[in-house]
Amino acid sequence: MVEKIIIIFLFGLAWGSFLNVVIYRLPRDMSLLKPPSSCPQCGEKIKFYDNIPIFSYLFLRGKCRHCKAKIPLSYFLVELLTPLSFILLYSQHSLSFLFFASCIFTSALIALGFIDFYHQILPDAITLPGLAFALIYSLFRQDLNLTQSLIGAVSGAGFLLFVYGAYYLLRKKEGLGMGDVTMMLLIGAFLGWHLVLFTLILASFSGALVGVFFISFKKKDLQYSLPFGTFLAPAAFVALLWGEKIIQAYLSLYKT
Repeated sequence: MVEKIIIIFLFGLAWGSFLNVVIYRLPRDMSLLKPPSSCPQCGEKIKFYDNIPIFSYLFLRGKCRHCKAKIPLSYFLVELLTPLSFILLYSQHSLSFLFFASCIFTSALIALGFIDFYHQILPDAITLPGLAFALIYSLFRQDLNLTQSLIGAVSGAGFLLFVYGAYYLLRKKEGLGMGDVTMMLLIGAFLGWHLVLFTLILASFSGALVGVFFISFKKKDLQYSLPFGTFLAPAAFVALLWGEKIIQAYLSLYKT
């Protein structure tokens, strides 16, 4: 078992490094394959020994070797979160089909969460193929069939569409982006209706707490907007891992 965890961790490190490429290049309409990785500030190509996930960041103290420009902390976080997420998934599902599918879903969540944080967009290039994958995957699942997957997608996206429409009617401007809606299609199709509602509640609650913090301590006004996808991503991951247990624990409080 230890050997498998080490292999999963090492693969997660490498995959996290690739996700950083996706997070940086996809919003800029750049190729994911070329040119080779280089410093965004000085343009110097990054040597292989400076491109080792996690360790290079720590060794270089978060700075480019050549121009000393700061490397965003998100690079380190993505490279750390990815293997840790995969190990958590392995602890629940072992090397099953569900494990590999959940790793793909989690990778999409990580990429979407960080892209939305930096660019306030949720690319269709991730959400729509992710939706197709979730629907096709439901044909082979025992815990969620195609009908339940479709209901999850429609319920999650439909709720946000309702909020989008209501806010627009009241304020005459957008309160949510349509990227949030397509992201909910993906999340709902993979998790099903009950876990997608759990995801919405958790993301909304955590987003509200952060919003109150910014208004109270950062002197932002009520018009200050937060990238909702950045909250949906971790909430969906929590739902994937522990959502059922949390829901059952909550419902048990009302049993007589």
